[in-house]
Amino acid sequence: MEELKTLLQDILNENLLWGVLSGQRKKEGPVKIKIRPLLKKGRLIFQAALWDGKKEFHINYEKEEMIQAVLAWMSRDFKQFQGETSNGQVHVLVSKKGKVTVRQKETCGCGRKPELSHNRKKNYLLEEGTPIPYLVKLGVMTKEGKVIKEKYDKFRQINRFLEFIQDVCTEFPQGQEISILDFGCGKSYRTFAVYDYLCNRRGYKVNITGLDLKEDVIARCSQLAEECGYENLHFLTGDIADYENTRKIDLVITLHACDTATDYALAKAVEWGAKVILSVPCCQHELNGQIQCEILSPVLKYGLLKERMAALITDGLRASLLEEAGYRVQVMEFIDMEHTPKNILIRAVKGKKDEKEGERKVLSDCMEFLSVKPSLSRLLKGGVADGQ
Repeated sequence: MEELKTLLQDILNENLLWGVLSGQRKKEGPVKIKIRPLLKKGRLIFQAALWDGKKEFHINYEKEEMIQAVLAWMSRDFKQFQGETSNGQVHVLVSKKGKVTVRQKETCGCGRKPELSHNRKKNYLLEEGTPIPYLVKLGVMTKEGKVIKEKYDKFRQINRFLEFIQDVCTEFPQGQEISILDFGCGKSYRTFAVYDYLCNRRGYKVNITGLDLKEDVIARCSQLAEECGYENLHFLTGDIADYENTRKIDLVITLHACDTATDYALAKAVEWGAKVILSVPCCQHELNGQIQCEILSPVLKYGLLKERMAALITDGLRASLLEEAGYRVQVMEFIDMEHTPKNILIRAVKGKKDEKEGERKVLSDCMEFLSVKPSLSRLLKGGVADGQ
């Protein structure tokens, strides 16, 4: 446990955003423990929130006490520790035999600072308590600016997405109009948020088009855009696969487009040379019906595991295909890991295409090994699908 102890010595300070112990080893005891720093009477301490499945209990520790407590929990109760600091992420696994594996990763553009007050208020880009017209009209806030309890998860997701927008702002041309397409915009919470953030808060000139299949939803969004005075926010009824565009595109957004609709959106974005792509895939069914691998058959025979593996493989291949198309790609958590282990976001930023035949062959071999032919490989012209 010395390696874990050294890591804890390094990260248990005022730059720790959060830490989570999970992967319960036995039925009794806490299910999960969250750790955060806080200031109490001017002294830095660490609070552990123990969740037993029904209630949460808080215990405050000095740094050395916290280290010893984590070491005891990891040797006895939990398999995994994950955390995030202002500089990056850490991931620790402890095997049954006590082998400790530590991984650390610096994260681009993180730089966040924790809220150290005892009764902390989450530091969002959109502030609670300040009425935001479009969020009021969309039923997320009251007229007084209070977030409606049932919509708090939506409010948090909107803010999280704006953090991704904030990170990629440097990719947009200075002094020029930013052109954005939001495929499968739905009720357009994030579409309004992106327009307001870039236009009214960052001073960019933007032109955003939201596309969705539901005519009544699109009609309502168009009405709200007019009521808010958002002149360059437009909504259209249509299918992703059939949508045609004649102008340059800076950003393509596709969140929760079902199954292969995500592939069509990604292919369109590549075809148009979009500078940035932000995609949160959903309902990855296609490869679940294709995947066959004799070596993996002992695992794939379990339907639930096959479904989850197929979803991860789908998004992994999507990321690799975008890299092959000339994008710098990151696969990230859309919602922080302390809230959910799911909800993957693919962030792709256009770079210089680097032809690497070896990597292309590895990607092709991977698909052949799994007996899969993802739609994105077929849709991307001149890619792996063409056998080049």
